[in-house]
Amino acid sequence: MNNHCKAGALLAIFITVSSNLFSQSTTMSQAGSEKIISPNAALEHISSQFKFTEGPAVDKTGAVYFTDQPNDKIWKYGVDGKISLFLDKAGRSNGMYFDKKGNLITCADEKDELWSISPARKITVLLTNFQGHRLNGPNDLWIEPKGGIYFTDPYYQRDYWDRKRPDIDGEKVYYLPKGKKEAIVVDSDLKQPNGIIGTPDGKYLYVADIRDNKTYKYQIQPDGTLTNRQLYVSQGSDGMTLDERGNLYLTGRGVTVYDTAGKKIETIPVPAGWVGNICFGGKDRSTLFITASESIYTLKMQVKGVE
Repeated sequence: MNNHCKAGALLAIFITVSSNLFSQSTTMSQAGSEKIISPNAALEHISSQFKFTEGPAVDKTGAVYFTDQPNDKIWKYGVDGKISLFLDKAGRSNGMYFDKKGNLITCADEKDELWSISPARKITVLLTNFQGHRLNGPNDLWIEPKGGIYFTDPYYQRDYWDRKRPDIDGEKVYYLPKGKKEAIVVDSDLKQPNGIIGTPDGKYLYVADIRDNKTYKYQIQPDGTLTNRQLYVSQGSDGMTLDERGNLYLTGRGVTVYDTAGKKIETIPVPAGWVGNICFGGKDRSTLFITASESIYTLKMQVKGVE
């Protein structure tokens, strides 16, 4: 995931996709064998009241929480379709994910920390540094079934920082075991890790190297370390999610969906241009929730998410 500054540069490269292209893509997908979008479904524009949306995460009820990072706020999109402010002054939270207790775990990159925000909005700082050094800027995260946190730590210069260079060499993927105060490096051989998601059984992890335009799949070991890194697809991603069939959804220029073998099965153009992140929400987890620059969108699916 990234901020509005990086999005502006990316939008200069990637053209804005029209709504007509979306209609064509939907029609084509329904003619194929892999039907993941509901018949006659249309991309629904919910709002464009934000500056740059990011970090969608779904709670137990199906409500989706997302950030407007430049405005330093976390918003809630309820199952009733209403938008409400959850938290102001949110530590410039970016990527987010709910733990099993209902706490919202966030990449708070104002001070490059990991936060836990309770339903009552109580903030607990989980991680402040790596071996005494300030992190680059925790960007996106996933919580594995045992409660450990995997997160990406690329360096995107923020206009609200008091520094102009990173304190740590390299842009890496980290793992913070449940209850621990020190993270471990699980992959240091990436150019700029960004989107991240794991399978619900805790066996596999996907990480996008957005600068190198690649997404990798790893096996997760019992101690949280990663092995057997394999190139999954030659496409990077800002954010990502999985559905119940194991299909992987990548974001950037719209949404691209790959099956478990890495075969592209769907492309979902989004008029706003750059898609920052994505998750499944709604009471039955069959609504695709898309954060796209200043906007948010939804799309009714025939598959459910696994968050």
